[in-house]
Amino acid sequence: MARPKKSREIQKTPRCLEFVPGISTCFEKVILNLEELEAIRLHDLLGLEQKKSATQMNISQPTFHRILVSGRKKIADALINAKQIIIS
Repeated sequence: MARPKKSREIQKTPRCLEFVPGISTCFEKVILNLEELEAIRLHDLLGLEQKKSATQMNISQPTFHRILVSGRKKIADALINAKQIIIS
């Protein structure tokens, strides 16, 4: 049986929930979770260290790292392969 998911603190909700590349024939989508977006915001945009970012999200540093890597991979996939990004 899996452990219950610990609640994560999301301090800033995005103003835009969808990004579409300039290609009108784009049908593939990438789903970016709010927690992945928050991890990227804290670490990459604000420049906070992983430990401090994890504390702000109320999660452990290893969990924060996994979320951050997952979010970055999804964004890279969307940018390289011209996919739509949906934030949910």
